Amino acid sequence: METYSDKKVMTEQDPEREKGYRIDYTGKKIGMWFFLFTELLFFGGMFLLYSVYRYKFPRDFHIAASGENLLIGSVNTAILLTSSLTIALSISAIKKGSRNLSVLLQVVTILFGIAFLINKYFEWMEKISAGIYPGSPALLHYKDGEILFYSLYFVMTGIHGLHVFIGIVVISFMAVFTLRGVITSENFSKIENTGLYWHFVDIVWIYLFPLFYLIT
Repeated sequence: METYSDKKVMTEQDPEREKGYRIDYTGKKIGMWFFLFTELLFFGGMFLLYSVYRYKFPRDFHIAASGENLLIGSVNTAILLTSSLTIALSISAIKKGSRNLSVLLQVVTILFGIAFLINKYFEWMEKISAGIYPGSPALLHYKDGEILFYSLYFVMTGIHGLHVFIGIVVISFMAVFTLRGVITSENFSKIENTGLYWHFVDIVWIYLFPLFYLIT
């Protein structure tokens, strides 16, 4: 028979037991991996489409890519790689009970994400001001392969940018939850799954960067 002292010890070891439920960390992580798998299929389809057209129009893709801003692309790559480090450190910090440090690192990750989007905005505006955007009259004078390159560029980097924005919003909520004590060293699945999403977004960019900036 369970004594009062036994119940007290078990409650201290598992705070959720007192509330009548236990957190299914494994189930949450599996659910997140399943979601990321569907995202992988989505981006994988676009990468496949890119590969087909690049094989068909290798010279046009080469010429179009030569006009990409390699500096901005490189800076954005460094930004996202560093942001992956900061979100990972924030998860490690909350697991160790360092709430303030975790929040600080989450805010730094958010700032990195915003910096990425700002750079992407200026890069897009540079092209748009030159009349290079899907459906523009100027772009219609380019070769078919170049038109396809720029169309894929705007679609793929645009969808990736949307994912970065969503990640920023979600991490912002995680920072608030951490401050309010919703995310703790015993209950960190939300921030851990958010970290998985952010790493996925970074990995997608690692593939986009060479496809659009380094193929020359």
